[in-house]
Amino acid sequence: MPGILTPGPIEVLPLDAIRREFDVNVFGALSVINSFLPALRKARGRIVQLSTWTASVPLPFNGPSGASKAAMEVFAAVYRAELKSFGVDVVVAAAGNTRTGGPAKTAAALERVAEGMTPEQRELYGQSFGSFTAALNAMQNSGLDSATAARRMIELAEQVPAPGRAPVGADAGEMLRVVREKSDAEQDALRLQLVGLS
Repeated sequence: MPGILTPGPIEVLPLDAIRREFDVNVFGALSVINSFLPALRKARGRIVQLSTWTASVPLPFNGPSGASKAAMEVFAAVYRAELKSFGVDVVVAAAGNTRTGGPAKTAAALERVAEGMTPEQRELYGQSFGSFTAALNAMQNSGLDSATAARRMIELAEQVPAPGRAPVGADAGEMLRVVREKSDAEQDALRLQLVGLS
């Protein structure tokens, strides 16, 4: 399932905006999955939970998105264990940057956050948030095309045996490798570099 994006410094974001992101990305997904579980058990079906590499390598100014997707990855792991005896597979599809029409929405959301900052918040975060904005827009505009991403999702829905987690896009594969192989300090340096803050 796709989600929404609530970018910005955590200190600046209204808690209601973060709650809304969790309502859509977590509670909305749980509601849909639970509604389909009787049919999935009967069919011995498969859940493919769309996530993002930022659930594993969270970026500054993108906290609610990464945190909500990380929460869904935990639920996916629990579903995988709870549903195994019913023959229901659960796959986490960790997407990379994808051109799906989202970049325009993301750019608008980023602009709203920047415009909504107080002068004090702008003094604290304006320059670094501007760097993040430029980096995120560039990443999304150079991402995987939506048709290729969709084909990968279909592959994951049909792959036997089902993987527990799989990347969608080369950048996602690279980020999942970073989590396996790099230290926390190296990951911290990378996350700053990715958004132009190193």
